[in-house]
Amino acid sequence: MGGMQVLQWMVSYPDRICSAIPIATALKSSPQQIAFNEVGRQAIMADPNWEMGKYYGHSSPAKGLAVARMIGHITYMSDISMTEKFGRRFKANNEPLKFSPEFEVEGYLRYRGDNFVKRFDANSYLYITKAIDYFDLLNGKTTKIGDVFKGLKAKVLAIAFKSDWLYPIYQSLEIARACKLAGVEATYCELNSTYGHDAFLLEVEEETRLFRDFLKTVYNGNEASS
Repeated sequence: MGGMQVLQWMVSYPDRICSAIPIATALKSSPQQIAFNEVGRQAIMADPNWEMGKYYGHSSPAKGLAVARMIGHITYMSDISMTEKFGRRFKANNEPLKFSPEFEVEGYLRYRGDNFVKRFDANSYLYITKAIDYFDLLNGKTTKIGDVFKGLKAKVLAIAFKSDWLYPIYQSLEIARACKLAGVEATYCELNSTYGHDAFLLEVEEETRLFRDFLKTVYNGNEASS
C-alpha cells in the first residue's frame, strides 16, 4: 500500500512531487495478489468471533487474523529465503503426527500470527487489503499507459527485487515504462536479493546507496534539506 500511495501522489499532485521512489509495488493489483488477500479475509470472516465485524467489547477474531497473517507472511518470503532460514528442520519439542508445529517453519508462522493479533485489528486488515485490491491507477483515467504520468515533472526511481513473487519485477518495469512513455525521467533498478517481498525491509545497505545516489541527481549534487 505504501508504494501505491506514492504512485497515487505522483498522479494527484504532479506539481508538488520532485522525486519518487516506488519500491516493489504495482500500477494495479493483479488477480493473484487479490486472491491471496481474499484467502486472508476469508480466514478472518470464518472465525466465529468476527460477528460481522461487531466484535468490539467481546472476544476478537484472533485465530482468523493469525491465519491471515500466516498466509500473508508466506507471500512476503521466497523459496530460497525459507530454505535458508528453516530448511526441513524439526523443532526440538515436536510431537510427531499430533498436528502441532513439528517443523521450524510451522512454529515460525504461528509465532508471527500470534504476535500480529496483539498489535493489529481484524477489521482494519479487511479494509486495508480490500483497498489494495481496488487500487488501479488506470481506472477512470485512460487506457493508455503512457498517459498515466502525463504532466509529472519528477524524477523517478523504480526498485524491484528478483525473488519477489508477490509483487514481481514485471510490475515495477511497467511503472518505469509508463514514466518513460510520459516523458518522465525514470530509472529502473532490480536487486538480486533472495528475501522475496521482505527485501524492501532487509536490503537496507543497498537501498540506502541507491537512494543517496538518486537524490544527488535530483538536487544536482547539493544536499537535500530536511
